[in-house]
Amino acid sequence: MTAQIRNLVECALSWHRQGRQVAIATVVETWGSAPRRPGSQLVIDQDGRIEGSVSGGCVEAAVIIEAIEAIAEGAQRLLEYGVSDGDAFAVGLACGGTIKILVEPVETVLPIALLEQWVEAANNARPIGYVTDIQDGGSYLVGADAYPARFQLDQSGLEEDGRTFVAIHNPPVRLIIVGAVHIAQPLVAMAQHCGFAPTVIDPRAAFATAERFPDIPLSLDWPDQALRELRLATRCAVVTLTHDPKIDDPAITAALDSPAFYIGCLGSKRTHAGRVQRLTEAGYSKENIARIHGPVGLDLGGRQPQEIALSILAQVTQVLRKGAVR
Repeated sequence: MTAQIRNLVECALSWHRQGRQVAIATVVETWGSAPRRPGSQLVIDQDGRIEGSVSGGCVEAAVIIEAIEAIAEGAQRLLEYGVSDGDAFAVGLACGGTIKILVEPVETVLPIALLEQWVEAANNARPIGYVTDIQDGGSYLVGADAYPARFQLDQSGLEEDGRTFVAIHNPPVRLIIVGAVHIAQPLVAMAQHCGFAPTVIDPRAAFATAERFPDIPLSLDWPDQALRELRLATRCAVVTLTHDPKIDDPAITAALDSPAFYIGCLGSKRTHAGRVQRLTEAGYSKENIARIHGPVGLDLGGRQPQEIALSILAQVTQVLRKGAVR
């Protein structure tokens, strides 16, 4: 996928505009050890060229064949592969796993206008849900208020009727890094590879340069002002890295006053104890202060900047995926 194309729906739309016949395959239900979760997508054209994944490589070959036939027919297909299915064994589905995949040709099943609205929402960081009947077809888009629990948990899947599939497409989680220090550089790179949207804040112009942090948003404002302008929400994580209370503390208080799902602060246990004391004296409750992960990151035993960055991103991911972010 090119740098200009940011998601698989945009990829499908772009391929269609190039004159290619295209289908989108979507995981709608899984059981057991199926490797991809509901909502995972694979884009296929009439020549078998692909982008994305529905099984990490297990059933892609079979899905491609089905998708090419669906494109020729102009009709959707509902596929199911499982351990009791000889075809699934032939393509290497993991033992114990079953996966159900919906294949929808673009234009004949998926309207172009719907894809254009879908891409527009994604490009403007607006949450969007795709709803379709996996048995009879018919699809439409909804906002986050239609399925609030699914949007909160980032959880695509079938509704209780067993036929209404809801695909959740939230904007990337924002990772706000306060302190353009050495650790921030590998942290930014890792975050981008993992699908986060990083921003770096540091009022010290010598640190926050485009040369050190190319192609990401940079702010030279003081952290409290910068965070107010960024409008922290539930899908935001804040990490402070400077060790300097003059810079870190305003960021921490702004984060504590927000619904950010994660707040992490670099520093030793002694440094964190001093931080807790200052926040307590400033009137923050014990429960609110307990939201701070300090010292930041999972204890992986690492000491190098890259290792510390890895531990931070691992903890952010753990809280995001296991902490039921709301």
